[in-house]
Amino acid sequence: MSESLPDWAPVGVDLERPNAARVYDYLLGGACNFEHDRKFAQTLLATIPEAKGAARLNRAFLRRAVQFCVAQGIRQFLDLGSGIPTVGNVHEIAQRDAPEAHVVYVDSEAIAVAHSELILDRNDRAGVVQSDLLNVNRVLGAEPVRQLIDFDQPVAILMAAVLHFVPDSAEPAPAVARYVDAMAPGSYLVLSHAAKIEMQRSQDGWRMYDKSSTPGGGRTREEVAAFMAGTEIIEPGVVWTAEWRPDSVLDAPERPELSMVYAAVGRKPQV
Repeated sequence: MSESLPDWAPVGVDLERPNAARVYDYLLGGACNFEHDRKFAQTLLATIPEAKGAARLNRAFLRRAVQFCVAQGIRQFLDLGSGIPTVGNVHEIAQRDAPEAHVVYVDSEAIAVAHSELILDRNDRAGVVQSDLLNVNRVLGAEPVRQLIDFDQPVAILMAAVLHFVPDSAEPAPAVARYVDAMAPGSYLVLSHAAKIEMQRSQDGWRMYDKSSTPGGGRTREEVAAFMAGTEIIEPGVVWTAEWRPDSVLDAPERPELSMVYAAVGRKPQV
């Protein structure tokens, strides 16, 4: 028997195949996932037990990066491939320290968008767009983006744990470059990306994703750094998520490579 949709979910959502956004939600302890997503996640964890910790370390990196951007005076955030909202959303983090901050979420997954709309109800400083991040014209021209983001002023563009679901054949680098080109000087690009790990368990995990609605694969540190073209990568550089400006030395695990995800933040220089 097919699982029934909750009242808030859009009609026509594919529940027969797992989806990366919903699997990630499950790994973070969220409730916006379905039977196939949970089964997939459980099998993934049996193959790669570190996956749950990696998801949470990535989320912690995103929090620190947003806080860093706010501290640098950024008051606009465009979160591409934002996923399903869970505890510690970008607008919650940014608006806690800067209530005037504007945030727009962009995702192609219908459940992510529907749940975002619920959470953002009555928040006139945040919006959501359903679109593939590769469709740059559609994203930048979407009404919530036009209303809430002024590209003549510094902005933070976030791409957290999303580009590893975009194959080279889809040409993600030119799309990222167009977003960087649209940013004003003094803007920030925040990026995290699964590492290419020559380990059988990791390869088995990606083969599992090949059977989902969101296949993907890791990239090398050099390939991740290449996405930051047009920005000056700030210290500590392209590092494991756990190593990117941890709140204290106690927050950094003894084996940061087990986070399995690279992280970087770059600033667009003045002309």
